Amino acid sequence: MKVAGLTGGMGSGKTTVAGFFRELGVPVYIADEAGKRLMDTSAEVKSQIIQVFGDEAYSEGKPNRKYIAAEVFNAKEQLEKLNNIVHPAVARDFEEWKNNQTAAYVIYEAAILLETGGESRCDMVILVTAPMENRIQRLQKRDQSTVEEIEARLKHQWSDEKKRALAHFEIKNDDLSSTKEQVRNIQEIILKAIKN
Repeated sequence: MKVAGLTGGMGSGKTTVAGFFRELGVPVYIADEAGKRLMDTSAEVKSQIIQVFGDEAYSEGKPNRKYIAAEVFNAKEQLEKLNNIVHPAVARDFEEWKNNQTAAYVIYEAAILLETGGESRCDMVILVTAPMENRIQRLQKRDQSTVEEIEARLKHQWSDEKKRALAHFEIKNDDLSSTKEQVRNIQEIILKAIKN
């Protein structure tokens, strides 16, 4: 079964695009959601996080997300430690999920797919881009963040140019009907390639 990695910068509209693929019957795995779920439910992930970040990382059996976020924010080595626990767990969870799918291909949606070398596990990469002003507006609305806060977070992400070099397809997400059309076109190309 083929795997299409779906990625894009914050506020580019990956979730919207993933929804359009779902509407076409393509199974979609959202890595971010899986990571949060595994931090909640996996005894192995839980014990590893407590080992690294201490007992305060969990409160009443649930992740203390504020505490963990404060621990990893601006501390690159702490963030790497967290990623080294969560990412392998997500990769295993994805493999298990994928083996239960029957479609011609599946979508693996991850914000930092390329930054973590995740494209090596995908047969193709779909990059979602959007004009910066659209992205900032979406993030302000979604997170109630200031422009300064958003720009600080965006600095930590790869630029679209850098991501483009590793992508097989690009979806320009600035008009929903056009975005939907681009998703349909990519779906046709992928299905045709799989048949051949």
